[in-house]
Amino acid sequence: MVTGGRDESDNNGQFFPSFFFLSKTSPGLRFWLCIMLAAVQSGDAKKLAGLMRQDPGFKVNVAQNGYGFTLLHFACQRDSRSAVIPLLLAHPGIDINVKNTDGETPFYYACQFGLPSCVREMVKDSRVKVNEPDNIGYTPLWWAAACGYQDVIEWLIASGREMDLGKPGDVDKTDAIGVAKNHGRTEAVTLLERFKNNPEETRRAMRVELGCLDDVAAEMFALVVFVSDGLLQINDTTTPSPATRYFSIAAQLPLELQMVLCHRVVGSDKEIIPGKDSEVAFKELAGKLW
Repeated sequence: MVTGGRDESDNNGQFFPSFFFLSKTSPGLRFWLCIMLAAVQSGDAKKLAGLMRQDPGFKVNVAQNGYGFTLLHFACQRDSRSAVIPLLLAHPGIDINVKNTDGETPFYYACQFGLPSCVREMVKDSRVKVNEPDNIGYTPLWWAAACGYQDVIEWLIASGREMDLGKPGDVDKTDAIGVAKNHGRTEAVTLLERFKNNPEETRRAMRVELGCLDDVAAEMFALVVFVSDGLLQINDTTTPSPATRYFSIAAQLPLELQMVLCHRVVGSDKEIIPGKDSEVAFKELAGKLW
């Protein structure tokens, strides 16, 4: 029987940090980990950032309890803690795919318990193994489909990562679509079948629906501006292909944005701020190119 839910409880206490477990560590490390964990559990990104600045080399992958939960596991335990995830991911020693005693990664855990904000933060990182199974063989997408977490499935599709719709090892003969059908997750079945038949179109639709293109358009604009600034360094010995690619993109932009780029290319210090119409047009272009 598939269980799971967005319960704000700590699952009957089994994931609470164990003082006796941490007592195996040195007193100094034990005290520091407890402070770190308190910041994570409260979702206090500002406090956690301050603590990390004090000790940038702290042991981020140390298990906090007998179930093998690390700080990143606890961060992915509730959506209200998603703000601290980018800080932990930025730690140079982070093992983003670290597993607890059940073989669950932090990303897997966020998907299993239907936490879209945590999933969104985690899936941004290319190091995340989105199809990594647990000790039994279940995958993150399989759990999201089984529990009918529509918003989680949408973010997984929108991420552009290769999602495994197949069977979860030998433990169950039902794939993600099949288990969704078995549990009456009609919306999940519809979306997954749509993704299976036309993945690129479905991804694009999810990105538009979830507002992903707002970020993409901004990134594209910054990239094109960067390239245009770089054109000032082009000389006779430089291959024309970068410039050709740049201008082929720039030619599709609304006139107002073309003016911005032209002023940058010629070295003008005049600032032109694109209006709302240009922002909309650039967002549409991002949708076509992404």
